[in-house]
Amino acid sequence: MRRSNFIILLLCLLFTSSVVHGQADFWKSRRYEAAAGIGPTFFFGDVGGFSRSINILGIRDITFRQARYDLNLNVKYRITSDINVRLSVAYGFLHAADTRGSNEGRGFAASMSIFEPALIGEYYFIKNKSESSYLFSKGRSTNSEGLFSSFDFYAFTGIGGLSYSVSPNDKLNQKLANGGIKPAGFTAIIPVGVGTSFIYSPDFNFGIELGGRYSFTDNLDGYTSQYSSSNDVYYFLNFTITYKLKTGANGLPSFR
Repeated sequence: MRRSNFIILLLCLLFTSSVVHGQADFWKSRRYEAAAGIGPTFFFGDVGGFSRSINILGIRDITFRQARYDLNLNVKYRITSDINVRLSVAYGFLHAADTRGSNEGRGFAASMSIFEPALIGEYYFIKNKSESSYLFSKGRSTNSEGLFSSFDFYAFTGIGGLSYSVSPNDKLNQKLANGGIKPAGFTAIIPVGVGTSFIYSPDFNFGIELGGRYSFTDNLDGYTSQYSSSNDVYYFLNFTITYKLKTGANGLPSFR
C-alpha cells in the first residue's frame, strides 16, 4: 500500500471514530434539563368514589368530572444515557365529591390545594435513536429514520412530601366541627409512573407522563371512613416540555 493511501485511510478511520464517539456521547453534552408540566389531577380517597368491586389504586373511579389540575417544575440530571435523577416541585388542586357515587346520599365534597416536592429517579427502558444520529447532533432532521425512532419511554419512582389544605362543603364541615376531620397536614408520598418523550430537537423534548402518588395518610380529603382499608391516592396526567442545557467544560450547565 502506498504511503499516501495509508495516510488517507488512517485519517478516514480517525474521522469515523470521532463521529461515532461523538454520537454515542451526545447525551453527555446535555446532562442538565429543565422541564415543566401541566395537566389534570385525579383523587381517590374516602369522599367520592363509585366502584364497590375490586378497584386497584382507584383506577376504575377515574372521571374528568372530578378532575382538577396541577403545574410542576423539574430540574433533571442525566447520570447515564438510561438513568435520570430529577428534583420536582408541583402545585395544584384535588377534588372529591359524593355526587353520582356510592355514597351519594351522604353529600360530602372536598377541595384540596397541594404542594409537592419530590426526588425522583427515571429509567429509560426504550431509548430514541435520534440522539445517536450525526445529523441530529448538528440540529438537522432525522425523520427518515421513522417517527418512533424519536421517542423515549421511561418508568419512574422516588420519594416526596405533600403539604395539603382541605376546603370541605357544609355537610363535610359538620364533621370538622365535631372533630371528625383534619383541615390540613403534611405527609410523605411515593410517586410511581410511566412516561414518553418526543425528541424534537437537540434542545427541546415534548412528552406526556402519568404518575400515581401513594400517600402515607388517609386524611387528604379531611375524612377517614370506618370502612376505609387503604391510604389516599392521587394521579397527575401531565403534558411536558423539556429544555436541555449544554454541559460546560467544568461539568456545570452552560447558559450561553
